[in-house]
Amino acid sequence: MSTAVVVDALLADASLGAGRKDIAALDRVKALIPPGTRIHIGFVDSEDTAMRVDTARAIRQSGFVPVPIIAARRLLSEGMLQEYLAGLRAVGGSESVVVVGGDPDPPRGPYPDAGSVIGSGILEQHGVRQVSVAGHPGAHPAVADGVLWQALADKTAALERRGIRGSIVTQFGFDPAQALAWIADARARGISLPVRVSAPGPASVRVLLARANTCGVAVTAPVAEEYGFSLADPAGKAGPDRFIRALAASYDPAVHGTVKLHFEQFSGIAATAEWISRFSMTTTERLPSGNNRL
Repeated sequence: MSTAVVVDALLADASLGAGRKDIAALDRVKALIPPGTRIHIGFVDSEDTAMRVDTARAIRQSGFVPVPIIAARRLLSEGMLQEYLAGLRAVGGSESVVVVGGDPDPPRGPYPDAGSVIGSGILEQHGVRQVSVAGHPGAHPAVADGVLWQALADKTAALERRGIRGSIVTQFGFDPAQALAWIADARARGISLPVRVSAPGPASVRVLLARANTCGVAVTAPVAEEYGFSLADPAGKAGPDRFIRALAASYDPAVHGTVKLHFEQFSGIAATAEWISRFSMTTTERLPSGNNRL
């Protein structure tokens, strides 16, 4: 299987991130990426429940699949979770969600981690059928690796017990080898959930480095150079084309299982969708006729 074929397959089912500020760009995005694309909805303090539900409604009306993020430690109460899920269900946006721990320490309400939300039984009550959880190929700045692996195993088991389809979305990074090594480790530990590897959408080096610092993602000079940007040129821009090609070149289905892509958008969803559209066309143009899909 050629690298170009794998790249094309990864792009064919890639997901994106979005927030309320991206609603106005959805008409433009419809012309660039396929209908049914999964769009993750951020969970930030500057937006309330009604705003997040409005974002899910707009994404659904644009022909995409809304995938709301639920940050456990940001939930103030069970009532807040119930209200959000009920609102999402009303607009057709509750079937698939991403459940993460979130940053606040201590937690703002009764949910200390993603596992406590999954174990509550509330998700199923509101029509949730698929849950993605977080993976951390580059480790976590505040949690030991052993704790992370045990938590992932526990969440995987909890989803299986509850009859909910599971998947993993990784923390974004700049090193495809690190991501694939982490996936291989997960498979060796018996974790077989599909994995979406997160890559940053196109952005300036300054923005990429700022987001990496915020998320605790290490960026060394060799990794930055391999990714395609210089730490000495913060005004430069970079896209994930080298990352994706390197990921595809080393991907082995027998070792890594099901792997897909997710794009964190740091410059707006339209800019990311435009990049995906251009990159996808250049990849497809290199493929032999009749061989542009797995």
